[in-house]
Amino acid sequence: MFVHVALVSQAQGITQTSLSRVAAAIQKQVIRDFGPIWNVQASVDSFPRLQDVPLGAWPVVVLENIHANALGFHVDQHGQPYALVKHTSGWEQTVSHETLEMLADPFGNRVVAAQSVKAGQGRVRYLLEVCDPSEDPSFGYTVNGMLVSDFYTPHFFDPVKNVGVRYSYTGAITTPLTILRGGYISWLDPVSNHMWQQVWFGARKEFRDLGPSDLKTGALRAHVDRQTVRAEQTKGVPAAKLKNATAAAKRNEKSSAAWAKSFQGEIEEVASGG
Repeated sequence: MFVHVALVSQAQGITQTSLSRVAAAIQKQVIRDFGPIWNVQASVDSFPRLQDVPLGAWPVVVLENIHANALGFHVDQHGQPYALVKHTSGWEQTVSHETLEMLADPFGNRVVAAQSVKAGQGRVRYLLEVCDPSEDPSFGYTVNGMLVSDFYTPHFFDPVKNVGVRYSYTGAITTPLTILRGGYISWLDPVSNHMWQQVWFGARKEFRDLGPSDLKTGALRAHVDRQTVRAEQTKGVPAAKLKNATAAAKRNEKSSAAWAKSFQGEIEEVASGG
């Protein structure tokens, strides 16, 4: 299935040019990096208004103000996926995060069975959230000068570690079912029917019991997102973590401007019959 993702901004301070650049970077990430690993085919385009979004596209909407519980993944009244992102510093990486997770699990209920990382639980069903374990901006990478999210590969759920296997795109994750600082993983324990998490938001890793979850009440991922508020989503990415991406973006803009000036001269010469 070919998917069309539509990026729309309803936030102040985001120009259509900026939105188009972000869409182009994520499109490149999807085609070059993510798609071949997860067998996904998708386009990512920007649109100035929701009214301009083609029917059937999956929207990712950037808002100026949004309640923390409303961040992330949702399913509309017709059962179609969409995502809401808050306009903060580093919002580009959050858009990448939400886009990749929506493509990997469009309806928020895809699970993978594997041994629980919590002792004594046995085999559980992990929610497929490809960016969460290494979601901290320090593990992201740049595409066209834009900071985008790292993501794990299907080998993330392997029962044992193997030399030479890639567990996340950047290589930041080096062992199956491992979260990095600033990340987390979520699963459904079939014995208790509770959603559980392992998080690393503070000084050490911790387990969290999110309580019972019923698929009849909505998507598992929406249930998890409502109870997992990350600092980068609400307050933005610290400037220090954006330093390299900001510098890369400025270099890219300079190069693009130089190319555009030269190419514009060529167009004018050809158009005039010179």
